[in-house]
Amino acid sequence: MRRTCYLPEGVGPLFPDHQSLAAIREAMESQTVLEGMAVRCDSQRDLHIRFGGWEGVIPRQEAAHPAISGAERDISVLSRVGKPTCFTITDISVDGGGKPRLLLSRRRAQEQAMAWLLENAVPGAVIPARVTHLASFGAFVDIGCGVISLIPLACLSVSRVSHPRDRLAPGQDVLAVVTAVDRDRRRFSLSQKELLGTWLENAADFAPGDTVPGVVRSVQDYGVFVELAPNLSGLAEGRTAVQPGEAVAVYIKSIRPAGHKIKLQIVQSLGPAPAPGPLRYFITDGTVENWVY
Repeated sequence: MRRTCYLPEGVGPLFPDHQSLAAIREAMESQTVLEGMAVRCDSQRDLHIRFGGWEGVIPRQEAAHPAISGAERDISVLSRVGKPTCFTITDISVDGGGKPRLLLSRRRAQEQAMAWLLENAVPGAVIPARVTHLASFGAFVDIGCGVISLIPLACLSVSRVSHPRDRLAPGQDVLAVVTAVDRDRRRFSLSQKELLGTWLENAADFAPGDTVPGVVRSVQDYGVFVELAPNLSGLAEGRTAVQPGEAVAVYIKSIRPAGHKIKLQIVQSLGPAPAPGPLRYFITDGTVENWVY
């Protein structure tokens, strides 16, 4: 039975241990997408997979979807070593010693995932993703069986950060909203900020008179912008000896919903900002429509 959705690699369950050869054949006949551990990438760039007490090989040409090319393709394959990897079983043969030899295909699993995504990941759809690696311009994420897409830096949150590492970390499970689909190129445009709450939703967690932690995101001549939540920043007036990326304690002087403004006073520095933690999503499924910050 085929999946009705396709999760990022490492999110779905690994193939259970102690499965019979009959179960393996059934999985091959149904082209069920399975998940096992990539234990080695050999000199021919073939991936060796261990799953359910069995071992199989994903040949180099079957290791990634053709739409994944260039540096993305190399990263997609080499980075699987030591990690869960999706695949389908394409052939079962027996060697001279009577041991079953399993040929696998990650490409076919990704083709299934791609077909599902093209049909279901319409603009506005909220989908699960897992961060694979970070670049200065955005976060690359797995949106299903190793199909990679990009969340641009400007789309990570309303509060701007200088690098995706200020918001996310490799291996982190996140949610994304599809903003556009290029069917010809089989590419998806993603964003995250629409899921992190409006100004009013985030501001509801704070009140004038509170002293709370924040992170300096920008220092200007007229004041310091301090992030209180990924989609909420306030302005601390005056020149203060702090730097972007520094954690601070701030006193909330006023909150003005009509102008979407929060006035702050920096109380003290708390040192370097902590590593990014789990994000709070105000929208977790369904479709985003008419989002207004």
